[in-house]
Amino acid sequence: MTLNVQSMIGPATRIWEEMSKVVIGKEDVKFLLLVSLLCRGHILIEGLPGSGKTTMAKTFARIIGGDFKRIQFTPDMLPADVTGFYLYAPTGTSRFVPGPIFANVVLADELNRTTPRTQAGLLEAMQERQVTIEGETHPLPSPFMVIASQVPYGSQGTFPLTEVQNDRFMFRAWSDYPGQANEEKVLTQIDYLDEPDVASVVDSREIKGLQDTVKGVHVSEKVKNYIVQLVERTRGDRDVLIGPSPRASIGLYKGARASAFLQLRDYVLPDDIKHLARAVLGHRIVVRPEAEMDDITPDKVVDKVLQEVPVPKED
Repeated sequence: MTLNVQSMIGPATRIWEEMSKVVIGKEDVKFLLLVSLLCRGHILIEGLPGSGKTTMAKTFARIIGGDFKRIQFTPDMLPADVTGFYLYAPTGTSRFVPGPIFANVVLADELNRTTPRTQAGLLEAMQERQVTIEGETHPLPSPFMVIASQVPYGSQGTFPLTEVQNDRFMFRAWSDYPGQANEEKVLTQIDYLDEPDVASVVDSREIKGLQDTVKGVHVSEKVKNYIVQLVERTRGDRDVLIGPSPRASIGLYKGARASAFLQLRDYVLPDDIKHLARAVLGHRIVVRPEAEMDDITPDKVVDKVLQEVPVPKED
């Protein structure tokens, strides 16, 4: 199948260009946001305070349109503050009050500042795109995407995300400080950045068109086998206590198709897999305590596995 990528890439280009008006630098994070949108996935953006996590998420949400909700997570929140609840009247009647999860784009800001109990309020929504409250199931709008931010674990007032919660995020991105050249650009444009004029440049029909087209990107049997080998080798690494689930394989597969599409290809290369490996696998790996003492990190495990697994030859 040959994709008509030239006609479909326009909406993605408009998103990128509009994002770049506000988000200076951080091309890797912007790319992962786009890939996540095209895969119908969710993304976790990690970084130190003031590194632009919330700005990126808010800007991206405004650009792709639809209903946007922001949830500022705090330690005293309950799951009902996310999903909603039933309000009962003295007459015995009740009505459902939807929570902020009912939106097209949900910004889960500083997700690891709330307890695992409240974090769990996102699990069903992120996996099944619905929430069940008091036995009643409520579907979420389409498209639906969670963009979460978190400060590095260990910062004051944080709770680690559970393995189950981490696994719901297709990608994890790191938002670093901007560097001297980009920080100077921020200062030069600060008056605009304080009150940016950001427009919605795509609608839900165009987003669905992009998502449907990406499904047609070809993935060869060799590349599929490469994905599975990478995940299997990661699980079996001697430094790994908990390895990535099958969602990691799915994330690499879907992400690689979107990556190829954005680079005007209708087929996936092994380089697409390698480029996304850290973003898909890193947050799904728990390193053994003894390995952690030797300064082994999940990203180092991923880099080692990429060196060990043979890259398939192109036909």
